[in-house]
Formats: sequence, C-alpha cells, structure tokens
Amino acid sequence: MAPVELVEHAPAVRRALPEPVGRALAAADIVEATPDPYAPGHWSLRAGSKVGAVAVTVPGCEPVTVRVTPKVPIVRLFFLLGYSLDPKGSWRDGEVEVAEHRDLVPALAHGVERQVDRALRQGLLQGYQATEESSLVVRGRLREAEQIRRRFGATLPVEIAYDEFTTDIAENRILRTAVERLLRLPGVPRDVRRRLLHQRARLADVTAIVRGQPVPDWLPTRLNARYHHALHLSRAVLDGISAEHSPGGLRIDGFLFDMNKLFEDFVTVALREAFRTTGSGHTARLQDPHHLDKAAAIRMKPDFVLYGPDGGPPCAVVDAKYKAEKRGGYPDADLYQMLAYCTALGLREGHLLYAKGNAPHAAHEVRHAGILIHQHALALDQEPAGLLTDIEAIALRLVNTPRV
Repeated sequence: MAPVELVEHAPAVRRALPEPVGRALAAADIVEATPDPYAPGHWSLRAGSKVGAVAVTVPGCEPVTVRVTPKVPIVRLFFLLGYSLDPKGSWRDGEVEVAEHRDLVPALAHGVERQVDRALRQGLLQGYQATEESSLVVRGRLREAEQIRRRFGATLPVEIAYDEFTTDIAENRILRTAVERLLRLPGVPRDVRRRLLHQRARLADVTAIVRGQPVPDWLPTRLNARYHHALHLSRAVLDGISAEHSPGGLRIDGFLFDMNKLFEDFVTVALREAFRTTGSGHTARLQDPHHLDKAAAIRMKPDFVLYGPDGGPPCAVVDAKYKAEKRGGYPDADLYQMLAYCTALGLREGHLLYAKGNAPHAAHEVRHAGILIHQHALALDQEPAGLLTDIEAIALRLVNTPRV
C-alpha cells in the first residue's frame, strides 16, 4: 500500500484504510483518524503537531506507513533541535548535514550517522564501569553482606565488585541504542541504512539499552568532547515519541517529534541564553512551578520565569505556544492562561510567543486589572541568526516588565 503522506496541521485527507489500521492510528494518537461516514472503508486523516513516520502492521492487513512532514524546513527544524539541546554548539554552522533530505526520518538518520561516525573516528571512548558479579576469583572488593546473604558461608563463588576499564560505558550505550532505533524506522534510505549498519558493527561490544530501561546519564567533559554532538542527537532519538508494540499482533514502529515541545524547548533555552550573554545578572527558570491560589491547591508551571539580579520576586513571565492558528488570530484560551500567570506572580505584563501564524504582534490590556498581555510571532523559516536576533529583542522587553 502506498504511504500516507500528511503535512503538519494541514487539512484532512481521505484514504482507504483497513478498519484495524484506522483504529490503531486513532488509539495511538499518531494522527486524528475518523471513519468517513459517506465512504465505507475510507478514513479522514489529519496530522497535528507530531511529525515523522510510523509503520502500522496489523495481522491480515498490508503494512501501512504514515509520514507527517513538518511545515518548518528540515534544516531549520534541526537548528531548533540542536540549539535547544546544546546552545553553545555550532548547530547554525552546518554541523548536522541534513539539507539533502526533505523528509524528517531520512534527515534524522543521516544526521545521527554522520555525528556517530565523527565521534568514533579516533576509536571508541573508554571509561571505568562499576561491575558487580559472582566469580571464582577474588577481584576488586568483596561484597561481604551479599556473600553472606547468597552463599550462606560457602567460600566459592565470591560476590565481588570492581571497576572495569571498558568501552561498555554510558556514552557508547546511548550511541549504540540510537543506531539500533534508527535501523528499525521506516523510510531510512538504503545508503544511510548501510552506514548505520557499519556504525553498529563498530559498537558491537557495547550493550544496547533495553526498551523500558532508563537512558543512562552522561556528563560533558574534556575527555568525551568529540562525542557531544552525537550524544545530543542520539538522546533526541531516544527521547522522541517512539511507538510501542501492542497486544493482539498489532505492531507500530516509528519515530515522531512533537513540534509543541520542540518549539517550547527552543524558545525557553534561547531566552535563557540571551540573558546569560547580556551579563545583566538576571536569573531564568524553565518550567518554574508556582501556585495560583493561596492554599497552594492549583498548580501552574510557566515555561519561562525571569528573576531580577537581586534574587527578588519574578520580573517577567513567558509561555511558548506552537499551535495551529485560528482564523481570527491567536487562541483566546492562551490569554486567559497568561492572565492567571501574571495575577499569581504579581506582574503587570505577560508574554506569549508563537510560531509565526496569521497575526502580527498584538497586545491586550485586561479590563479592571491593569495587566497587558503581549503576543509575539517568531518566523521559524528565517536564518538562525535572524531568529536569535528576534529572541534577543523580546528578551530586552522582558527586563522592563513592571510589577503590580
């Protein structure tokens, strides 16, 4: 069956699909899928903010691949992703080579493979890995409590713990698992798949992370500097929305980016970096928890809250909203949410940041409250330097936000 091609937040398309496949797409929240009441066997499919590709396999039905293309150019999407992961990296200078690919999954696979190849050119990184095991030879230190509990006084085998200098460390495990994940995705070009198989062979002695297990933490150091870009992209692969196997023979394999989260991460990180470079002394907190009511029963978590250099109360609040615009402008519900933030934080102004839609900058003064809510639009398809300049201009406005 031909792949189902959709565009993020575009009008719905009608496709003939087996009923189990349509139900699986709807239940997995991959796209909005509803049966067409006027055409039996057809489904109305509409993509939301999740972009990427998934393959749906149902027993007795031909596999169906669904691809959702982002509205943002692929090269810009990877700039947003890379900058939010590592703002001090050189993402804007073409470190991730994706321009030759128009679809997200081929671009992602290509970019990760190139970064893994660069990371491994000098050989696999080695480090000390804490190991606990039963052995016939004493090595390292004896785990006395475990020896008594498990061996009941027997001399051999012994329970020991030691640090082993090995390539089976967190950094290599993340790379190996990301390569394995990409090899299972639909739509990876043959030449990229071949190179990914080569990278997997280089990492053959490294343990892959089993699905469901937590991804191990790693710390950026001088020793693993050549791994940084590869690790950031690989972690994005592992953190992305990856479909699971479902009971009853249904199988869904794929990878999806949530553009809502990607935009939110980029905006908040870019604003934080803008204040770090100014040297103003302001402190930014991302996803800062507060309460709306005095009894602390109603929680709220603005995307970005700015505090003054004196460590006093909040001096600005921002919420990022990447969503489909309505015909008349921005969604009203966002204004109500920002009004609650300003009221609880004691601010006279609040700022909503959108991916550029059909409305320019707007400001609304709330009646009887004296609160002004700004709505800003960011053009994501412009060059990275221009986008960061727009973010810096918004950051300057935040400094002068008055309090109630």
